[in-house]
Amino acid sequence: MAKQPMLKFVKIDRDMPQKRRAGIRRGDFDEIYAEFAAVKAAEQASRCSQCGVPYCQTHCPLHNNIPDWLRLTAEGRLKEAYELSQITNTFPEICGRICPQDRLCEGNCVIEQSGHGTVTIGSVEKYITDTAWEKGWVKPIIPAQERGESVGIIGAGPGGLAAADVLRRAGVQVTIYDRYDRAGGLLMYGIPGFKLEKDVVMRRNDQLAEGGVEFVLNCNVDADIFTAIRAEHDAVIIATGVYKSRDLDLPGNEMQGVEKAIDFLTASNQKSFGDEVAEFDSGRLNADGKRVVVIGGGDTAMDCVRTSIRQGATSVKCLYRRDRANMPGSLREVTNAEEEGVIFEWLSAPKGFQGDDTVTGVMVQKMRLGAPDATGRQAPEVIEGADYIEGADLVIKALGFEPEDLPTMWNQPELPVTGWGTIRAEHNSGATEMPGIYAVGDIVRGASLVVWAIRDGRDCATAILKQLNTSAAVAAE
Repeated sequence: MAKQPMLKFVKIDRDMPQKRRAGIRRGDFDEIYAEFAAVKAAEQASRCSQCGVPYCQTHCPLHNNIPDWLRLTAEGRLKEAYELSQITNTFPEICGRICPQDRLCEGNCVIEQSGHGTVTIGSVEKYITDTAWEKGWVKPIIPAQERGESVGIIGAGPGGLAAADVLRRAGVQVTIYDRYDRAGGLLMYGIPGFKLEKDVVMRRNDQLAEGGVEFVLNCNVDADIFTAIRAEHDAVIIATGVYKSRDLDLPGNEMQGVEKAIDFLTASNQKSFGDEVAEFDSGRLNADGKRVVVIGGGDTAMDCVRTSIRQGATSVKCLYRRDRANMPGSLREVTNAEEEGVIFEWLSAPKGFQGDDTVTGVMVQKMRLGAPDATGRQAPEVIEGADYIEGADLVIKALGFEPEDLPTMWNQPELPVTGWGTIRAEHNSGATEMPGIYAVGDIVRGASLVVWAIRDGRDCATAILKQLNTSAAVAAE
C-alpha cells in the first residue's frame, strides 16, 4: 500500500519561508521572504487535511483547486501542480505574493480552525509558479486559431491583463490602452518591490506582448480617444481601477509636506526603475531624513510606512482611529512593519496639520471605540481633552481611493454609474447597459483586492467570447 503523503498536520508544524532579518531588509526594496526549497514545499503541502469541504477553495475569489495542487506538490508532481493552478488563475505567482491569505484561503483552512496552524498556501503557490518559470513550463500564448474580432481594454492593471490573457488565448485580437509608460497598473506603480518585485510583473507583460497583445502606453483616455476606441473594437472593457484619492477636509490640508499615498508610492516605484522623478529628487516625495506620519490602516498605509523606512526616514508612525483588532489591512503586514521599526498609534485620528507653509506636525485627537456602526464595527469616538501634537516633516494620507468621474471625463453621460461613482455592471459578465461596453475590477467594486480584479477580468473575457460566438453563429446563418 502506498504511503500516505498527506494529513501530516499533526506531526509537522506550520512553517513559513525564511524571512530576512528586519535590520537587513529595511535597507532595500527586495522581497522579504525567501523561496521554499523543494523538500520544504512538499513538507508544508503535505500538512493539508484534504477535507471534504475545502473552505480554502470556497473562500478564494478564483476558487483555485488548492487541495489538489497541494497534494501534487507533496507527491513531487510539481509540473502537474502548476498546470492545475494556472487553469483558474492567470497570475498565481502574483497572488501567492500579495493576496491577504490570512483573510482568504489560509484564514479559512480547516486545520487552522482546529488549532494546528494553517497550511502555508500562498508560499506554496508562489513556489509552484516561480519553479514553472525557471523550468520553462510557462509556455508562450499561441492561439489554436486566430479570430477577426477585436477587444479594446482601457487599463493595464490586473483585471485588464487577466481579460487580455483569456481573450488572446482564444484568438481574439486585443489592444490594451493605459495612462502609464509601463503595463501593470498598481502591480507596477502602487505595490512596493518588497512585496512584489517588478520583474515578476514584467515577465507576464512580456508574455502577453509576445503572444500578440498590443499595448498602447502613455495613453490618457479622454472623450475623443474613448470614442475612437469604441469605434475600433467589437467590445471594450473598462478596467481603469480607482485612482482618485480620498481626502481630508482639515485645517492645513494644503500645506507642503502633506501628500497622497498614490503619489508617494508611484514616485518610489518609478525611482526603482531608474526613472527621473522630479518630485522625488527635490525631496518632496522622499522620506529620507524626515519624521513621517502615515494616516490610515489599510494595505496602502502599510506600503507607505514600510517604504518610508526603506527611504531612510528618521521615524515612521502610523495613525489609525481604531485598534489593532479592527485594522482593515493584513495583520501580517502590521507585524512586518513593526519588526522594521514602524510605530503604530492606535485609536488616534488627525484633527488638522500644524505649520506655516510647510507641515511641522499633526494635531491628533485620541479615540475610544463606542457602539457598533452600520457595518457592525465599533465606531470611534473622540476623547475630549486628549489632543496632542505629533511632530512630522512628511504626512502621507492613505485613506483609500474613489472612482474618477468617467461619464464626464469621456463625455459619455449614458455610461451607468452607482451612487458611489463606480460603473454599474452585470455580475459575472461585467456587461453594462451600453452595447459592447464592459467593466471589471475596482472601477466596478470600488477599491478591492487584486485577486478580485483577476476574477472579474477572466469572467468578463469568458462572457465576451460567448457573445462573439453567438454573433458569429447568427451571421453564418
